[in-house]
Amino acid sequence: MTDKVRLGLLETGVPGLDVLLGGGLTEYSFTLIAGAPGSGKTTLAHQIMFALAGPERRALFFTVLGEPPLKMLRYQQQFSFFDMDKVGPFIRYVNLADDLRAGHFLGVLERIMREVEDFGPGLVFVDSFRSVMQSARAGNEGLSDLQQFIQELGSRMATWQATTFLIGEYSQADVEANPIITVADGMLTLYQAADDNSALRKLRVNKMRGQAHMTGAHTMRIGDDGIRVYPRLLPPLATDRLPGTPVDRNPCRIPTGVPGVDELMHGGLPQGHTMLVSGPTGAGKTIMATRFLQAGAALGEKGVALFFEKGTARLRNAELAKIVQQGHVSVVESRSLSLSVEELMDEMCSAIDRTGATRVVIDSLSEIGLYLAPEVRADLRVAVFRTLSELAKRGVSALVTVGTEDDYTRASFSPDELCFLTDAVLSMRYAEFDGAIRKFMTVVKVRGCDHSCDLREYTITAEGIEVYPKGSQLNGVLVGRPTLGR
Repeated sequence: MTDKVRLGLLETGVPGLDVLLGGGLTEYSFTLIAGAPGSGKTTLAHQIMFALAGPERRALFFTVLGEPPLKMLRYQQQFSFFDMDKVGPFIRYVNLADDLRAGHFLGVLERIMREVEDFGPGLVFVDSFRSVMQSARAGNEGLSDLQQFIQELGSRMATWQATTFLIGEYSQADVEANPIITVADGMLTLYQAADDNSALRKLRVNKMRGQAHMTGAHTMRIGDDGIRVYPRLLPPLATDRLPGTPVDRNPCRIPTGVPGVDELMHGGLPQGHTMLVSGPTGAGKTIMATRFLQAGAALGEKGVALFFEKGTARLRNAELAKIVQQGHVSVVESRSLSLSVEELMDEMCSAIDRTGATRVVIDSLSEIGLYLAPEVRADLRVAVFRTLSELAKRGVSALVTVGTEDDYTRASFSPDELCFLTDAVLSMRYAEFDGAIRKFMTVVKVRGCDHSCDLREYTITAEGIEVYPKGSQLNGVLVGRPTLGR
C-alpha cells in the first residue's frame, strides 16, 4: 500500500504562524498552547478561533475557573480580528466554574462532553487549567484525580471530529512530567524573554506531528490587529541563481546625488546595490543620505528613510523635511527601546510595498543598537545581514551610514566588521594638516564593478558636499599621519 493519508491544513489567521507550523494547523489535531500569565495564550486562541469559525466549522470555547467569559470578551473585542456577529451562531462560550465548584473533575468532563455533543463544533478550546490545579492543591480534589482528569480530557479531545486546543500555564518542568504532552499532537509555547529592563515576546513550536515545522524561538508582537509572528528566515534566493538566468555584467548606474561620488564610482551606484557610508561625527554622512534621497525624488523615485537618532537633529535638515512633506520620502522610526530586527524589517518592508520605493536610507547603524533589545544588540551583524538581505531580494538601492571611532591612526571603515555585508563602501575621514582639519573620502569597494581608488578631499558648504576634482597630494591620510607627497 503506497497511498498516503493526506492531512488537511487550516490557516490560523495569525501572520507568520503558518510558516512556523509548516503550512498551517493539521485538521482534527489536538494542540497544547502553553505559557506564563500575560504571554498571549488567550489572545492567540481567540485569533485562531475567529479566523476559522464559520457556518462550516463552529467553535466551542470552555473557560475553567479562569476569567469570566464576559470579562474575556470585553478585552478580546478590542482586537480587529474580533467579529461579534460570529458569537452565538458560530462561537459559543461555556463557563465551567460552577461545575467544578459543585462537583468533581469527572463531572466537569461529562459537562464538556454534553456541550460538544449538543453543539457539534469543529473547533474546541479549553482555557485554562491554572485554577484547576490550584483547586486540587487546596484539597478540593486530589492531584492524582487531576492528572487522571487531564489525561482523560486529552484522550477524548483527540477522538472528537474537531480541531482542539488546551490552553494552560505549563512550565517546562510541568510539561516534561505531564502525560498531556504525550496525547497532544502539537505544542506551542509563548513567553517573554526579559533582559536589561526590556522584554521580547517569543513563540516556539515544541512539537507538531506529521509536519516539518520550524524549531527555535521566534519573535512575536501583540498589536491592535492581534498577534503577529516573525519567523527567523532569510528571503528566498534571487532569481539570478537559477540555471539559465543571464548575468547582468553591466548594471545600470544611479546617481548618488553627489557628482564627485558618482565620478569616483565611474558612473554612480549600481542599481540594487547597498552602499555603506562610513565616517566620524560631522563627516557629512546624513548630508550624503539626504542627497541620495533627493536624487531619487528628482527622477520620480520614492524613498524610505529609517532614522535612529533624536528628531531635533533632523528638524534642522530643511532639505530632508521638504522631500518628506512633499511625499517623496516616507520616514520609519521607532520610540521603542526593545526593538527586534523582525519588527524593524516588517515596518521597513511595509513602507516599501506601500509606496513602491526604490531607494532606502538607514541612518545610522551606530544608533540602531540603542533601540534594539539586548539579545538582538549582542549580534548586530546578524541583524544587519538579515535587513540587507531583504533589501537585496527586493532590488532596492540602499545607503546605510555608520559612525566610526574618532581614532584616525588606523584604517577602520566600520564597527563589528560590517563592511563585508554591503556591496559598496564609501569612507569619509578627517585629517589634521597645516593647522586645519581637512576632510577626505575614498571608495573602498564596489562589488562586481570598477571604481576609482583616488583619495579625494571634499568640503561641506551650504550647497552640500563638494568633492575636489583631483586626487589628494597627501599621503598617510587613512592612518592619521598626512604628509605632502612628492
